[in-house]
Amino acid sequence: MIIVLKPGCTPEQVKDFTNTLTNEYSIKVNTWVGTQSTVLGLIGDTSAIDIDYISAQDFVESVKRVQEPYKKSNRKFHPDDTVITLPDGQKIGGGGLALIAGPCSVESKEQICDIARRVKAAGAQFLRGGAFKPRTSPYAFQGLKAEGLELLKEAKKETGLPIVTEIMSANHIDMFLENGVDIIQVGARNMQNFDLLKELGKVKTPILLKRGLSSTIEELLMSAEYILAGGNEQVILCERGIRTYETYTRNTLDISAIPILKKLSHLPVVVDPSHAGGIAWLVEPLALAAVAAGADGLIIEVHNNPAKALSDGAQSLTPDQFDKAAEHLRAAAKAFGRNVE
Repeated sequence: MIIVLKPGCTPEQVKDFTNTLTNEYSIKVNTWVGTQSTVLGLIGDTSAIDIDYISAQDFVESVKRVQEPYKKSNRKFHPDDTVITLPDGQKIGGGGLALIAGPCSVESKEQICDIARRVKAAGAQFLRGGAFKPRTSPYAFQGLKAEGLELLKEAKKETGLPIVTEIMSANHIDMFLENGVDIIQVGARNMQNFDLLKELGKVKTPILLKRGLSSTIEELLMSAEYILAGGNEQVILCERGIRTYETYTRNTLDISAIPILKKLSHLPVVVDPSHAGGIAWLVEPLALAAVAAGADGLIIEVHNNPAKALSDGAQSLTPDQFDKAAEHLRAAAKAFGRNVE
């Protein structure tokens, strides 16, 4: 249930009303104070609450029941967009276009530092790189693991770019935090690893949550709900393509998911055109389409020598290709009124 209070409602009235609701009913009340009004989100069994009684309060503007199972990620509970702001001031959401770029896998100090320098020069604000790699084949390169995190930290120290990297297990959370990971990525295969999501709900680090290979939009939002319900409100949704009947591309980028997610949820939406298409020459057109559809950011794979990459070389751009793509993406973003430097 959502209760919208009138603009003139005082903090004391909000507090007293909230206490009355929690004392009389077995519910939890989330309070969101916006620029125009205050919204109370009632979570739990609200069937016994009399809407007419609530509406009769002189400081209540409107009351409505929410049918969707996701509450904290629901825009009805949180009308304004959530903006993820890192300590260094970098943002995802809020009208800009965040560029996250780097290799699929961290392979060496020279490789990750060289790519970090190049993508930063091209305009990327974040460095992506896999230290732990989930692979379909048990014989494929699985990443450098802890050493990979150390190398990412070296690249961050040299360039100042915040780190985005994927976590595989809740047992690795402390290791990620100790190594200064700025945004923890949950991969598509772990989108419904609910034990992991619960643990990530206990940290304050932003979480980039990728949509599962065959998951619905509601299932993605419900996975985000696990993190939000744990107390971590810094969640970024990521559309990375879903499995369809088409075999030409690695996955099918669901462009429609971007405006739908923006309508249903207040959380920022990032798009991964690299994993969606699986082909390097498809990355830029898919990224441009994502910008036009309203994505808050892009996460793009860049490798200094894709032909010899230890993973996902076919979909990786070279630094020179990323230079051109980033220029075109910024131009497109400006054309659509985005705040791009």
